[in-house]
Amino acid sequence: MTVTGPRNAPDVASGVPDVVALGESLVTFVPNRPGRLADVPSFDRAIGGAESNVACVLAAAGHTVRWVSRVGADGFGDHLLDAIGSYGVDVTSVRRDPARPTGVYFRTAGDRATDAHEVAYYRAGSAASAMTVGNTDLDAVRAGRVLHLTGITAALSGDCLDLLRELMAPRPGRPLVSFDVNHRPRLWQEGAGPRALLELARGADLVFVGEDEAEEVWGLKGVDAVRAAFPDPRTLVVKQGARGATVFDDDGVHQVPAPHVDVVAAVGAGDAFAAGFLSATLRGLPARQRLRHGHLVAAAALTVPGDLAAPLSRDHADRLAALDEEAWGTLRLGPGWIQALEGADEEVRTP
Repeated sequence: MTVTGPRNAPDVASGVPDVVALGESLVTFVPNRPGRLADVPSFDRAIGGAESNVACVLAAAGHTVRWVSRVGADGFGDHLLDAIGSYGVDVTSVRRDPARPTGVYFRTAGDRATDAHEVAYYRAGSAASAMTVGNTDLDAVRAGRVLHLTGITAALSGDCLDLLRELMAPRPGRPLVSFDVNHRPRLWQEGAGPRALLELARGADLVFVGEDEAEEVWGLKGVDAVRAAFPDPRTLVVKQGARGATVFDDDGVHQVPAPHVDVVAAVGAGDAFAAGFLSATLRGLPARQRLRHGHLVAAAALTVPGDLAAPLSRDHADRLAALDEEAWGTLRLGPGWIQALEGADEEVRTP
């Protein structure tokens, strides 16, 4: 599948962004030591948000990226613009809302997958939840080769859901629409999420969904059942956790196992996988290579405590993605693996 596809999206040579990502980013407070939120005395400030995570990873990988959102006219909004912009992301289309705050959340330092993990969101009534078709620069959103969206935005408010429906409506010149289901049941009104997410995913060109997520949301068991429920997207990526991922596209079905990873925290791994896959898609790489790049960028996120990891260079990613099946199967990545790669290269260059 090519990025421009049948919709005649703008060519990169025209100066438009490779990717536009629309969605809420939040200021994240992560404890500086393990423990319950009730017990932790202090926190380190970071940034979080599925779409801005993807934008930052892609920009760090050398792509031209724009993030579109709405933040409060407050210090936290200033911080988000500065922090996300520091990755090289274009933030000039982010609107400031004088009446609503920037969203924030607190989380424990443990793995999000454990029962002990706690997350406290303070995003109700946030500036991003007030995004509408009327107050969003639609031309800026539609200007890229790829438009990346997630189900999180759709869950923020009825207006946000209408905005995604407008952006995903078939029309001449629509960019390739990438949609990560990202089901967050606590954000949805009871019973509304599965139906809306099904509608949105069926209208995308490229869909990311977890195998366990598809079973939880729609009762679909196994990758073939997921594809049967979503025959319309030209590319469907079903993430299977530590077992790997499967992609359905015009060339058939491809499954690639994930490398062995010593996980520090699972936060941001799904966003990183999407960014790695999109980066490889923009470069026109074949399906198996796209999956391997997704796994590698996810491994970078899995081996650090925050949402965003130090970027994996394109040369290193290409080298690892080109390993034969046996070498790929024995690959084991742990904390500091990216720095170790860089150090090994430096030793080779040093006389």
